[in-house]
Amino acid sequence: MLPRFHPTPLSLRGALALAAALCAVPLAPASLAAQPPTRSGAPALYRQADAPIESRLDDLLARMTVAEKVRQLDMYHGAKELMSAQIDESHTPPDAVFSPDKAQALLGSLGIGSIHDLYPTPQQANAIQRWVIAHNRLGIPALFIEEGLLGFNTGTVFPAPLNLAATWNPSIARQTAAAIAAEARSTGADMILAPVLDVARDPRWGRVEEDFGEDPYLTGQLGLAYVQGAQGQSLDTDHTVVAEPKHFAGHGSPEAGTNTSPVHIGERELRSIMLKSFEPALRDGHAMAVMAAYHEIDGIPITADPMLLNGILRGEWGFKGFVLSDLGAIRQLYDVHYVAPTPKDAACMAIRSGVDMQFYDFPHDVFQQALIDCVHDGSLPQADLDRAVRSVLRVKFMLGLFDHPFVDPALKATVWRSPAHLAVSLQSARESMTLLKNDNHLLPLSKSLRRIAVIGPNANAARYADYENEKNGRRITMLDGIRALLPHAGISFNDGSDIPAAVAAARGADVVILGLGERQGISGEGNDRSNLDLPGNQEQLLEAVMAAGKPTVLVLQNGRPLTIGWAKDHVPAILEAWYPGEFGGQAIAETLFGDNNPAGRLTISFPRSTGQLPDYYNSDPSRVLKYRDSDGKPLFPFGFGLSYSAFRYDHLVALPPAQGVNGEIRITVDVTNTGSVEGDEVAQLYMREDVNSVETPRRSLQGFSRIRLKPRQTATVTFRVPCSQLAVWNTAGQWAVEPGNFTAWVGASSEAALSTRFALKP
Repeated sequence: MLPRFHPTPLSLRGALALAAALCAVPLAPASLAAQPPTRSGAPALYRQADAPIESRLDDLLARMTVAEKVRQLDMYHGAKELMSAQIDESHTPPDAVFSPDKAQALLGSLGIGSIHDLYPTPQQANAIQRWVIAHNRLGIPALFIEEGLLGFNTGTVFPAPLNLAATWNPSIARQTAAAIAAEARSTGADMILAPVLDVARDPRWGRVEEDFGEDPYLTGQLGLAYVQGAQGQSLDTDHTVVAEPKHFAGHGSPEAGTNTSPVHIGERELRSIMLKSFEPALRDGHAMAVMAAYHEIDGIPITADPMLLNGILRGEWGFKGFVLSDLGAIRQLYDVHYVAPTPKDAACMAIRSGVDMQFYDFPHDVFQQALIDCVHDGSLPQADLDRAVRSVLRVKFMLGLFDHPFVDPALKATVWRSPAHLAVSLQSARESMTLLKNDNHLLPLSKSLRRIAVIGPNANAARYADYENEKNGRRITMLDGIRALLPHAGISFNDGSDIPAAVAAARGADVVILGLGERQGISGEGNDRSNLDLPGNQEQLLEAVMAAGKPTVLVLQNGRPLTIGWAKDHVPAILEAWYPGEFGGQAIAETLFGDNNPAGRLTISFPRSTGQLPDYYNSDPSRVLKYRDSDGKPLFPFGFGLSYSAFRYDHLVALPPAQGVNGEIRITVDVTNTGSVEGDEVAQLYMREDVNSVETPRRSLQGFSRIRLKPRQTATVTFRVPCSQLAVWNTAGQWAVEPGNFTAWVGASSEAALSTRFALKP
């Protein structure tokens, strides 16, 4: 049982501490922050906290000039543009002070939309916010936006999203997001650029580590849980933030796996696969921001696609938040896609198409003047400008920034790297450990071993995914974890750079543990690879160490599937750890020596070679999965993972509605732990209709459940699948549940064999 985190509600803020902290911030002339009164002398409607947000928005928009409106659509660099010093391109040091002179020269009296790349202390955020509110005519607060994919700044370091997905546990996703949100909000940040909900169909793409894998349903469910954790029941608290699903949409399946390249799909695949991973987080989770991606689909760049951003996102899904461009994506309309002849045309095209805020695209004066000029010459309708401004301001109102814009400086000490957050990170790492091979039950290793050789470039390194500094957190390496667990064993270490020395170390040991895989700079944004072999000399190291003839375990830390065919054929035990966060080494050691029974499952297929890419389980039946030199089958399939227990599936039953295509299909199966140790199993449900009006995947994940079973214990797992979940985008361009015969499979991977059939009757 994980410790439960009780975030501090807004009502318990330390008012006295806050007031004392703010007294140190110099006030601007009161006239600049005058609050417009009504004729009755009461505060303006937009200043009334108990008024409906939409009414407050109407009132505020009616008071704003065009220049004030376009200012709300721009993002500013906090560390570089507003502070006295910066550590690097993204951070300011804790002792840096806010520079009113810089702010005055840059912002004047028009206000500011958002601030990014600052990672402030609470005092810094309060100083900036105080000045911003006082120095614009209507007192509109700033929105602080930061990255938060693996944790916030120097706070708790969580496992990579690909690890989080490998848990198949929405509860862990919810807890992770809630912890990151609480730490971020305690510093003054209001929004994090996460989660990544792209469907990753090409592991050459360097950003696979950032997302939840190749399946839209699993990604959608984990994304929904993540948004619920980050945003909570209300954004108007001191522990929740706006979540921003990205990169909308289809970004994870680019041509040749190269970041920002075109995505070659039609509308049916866009709707059935690429948008399905986003829809739950946006439609059901009500995420209040979304990031528009760089790429184009069928010649239309995302930031210039009104069908996607206005028609589907807003019209069909009812999205009420704001759309932020990915960094430079609006500019690319002008200088990459060449669909806009000038920067002015690019900026106005993006706003017309449904984008609401630029992300360092054009210089502030160029972007803002472009929108003003377009409104004046009629090429940007006032309605489109107001939609964008309304979307940004709605988020600010929902966050409570108009009513209590400052953060309690004492709050951070209560949540920053709290025991509860650290416990979530460790538990996520444990649950993500994925056992790919275990011949003759080599694992778990005996704790009585006395001579252990730990070898390899990843054996004594805490590997974090991109967007996280590897100097942060506790940085427990695999070697650290093994030494802590077996303090009396003789443990030698060799980093593998000298292969003969590594082989000598292996020969002198009773067992060898090899730490191989990838590092930052090989995996991550902009680090796409043309082949997926072990990098550097790692394959030679692996084969040489195996030739020493000692029992060997391969532990991988990497951000994408790798082509490890030789290892699968020759290494008796393989553990996939991905990038397991600051407690990763502890989780790995506990798994190797039996304190943690692995139950992670793959959320992306391992190909045998790069030549068979793309290689995803839910391909259409017409795709030929065979080559002259290969059977085309994956090395390890989607959903796969072993355990120190064994599980049996029995008595699969499907109960559809008696008639019609409404209601739900109820599917039950008995799962029994036939092993001798307690363990988790991830029961997975796949379905397919025999005949459709359009071609549909061979089988698709439609449900999953992670359950814990004692030896010989049986549990009945129930899946409830709404009939609407089986709808197809038909030839008429409509969603329809088509009556007919279906097959359901349940088991431990996408290759589950236990099946039953049912029919949906008209």
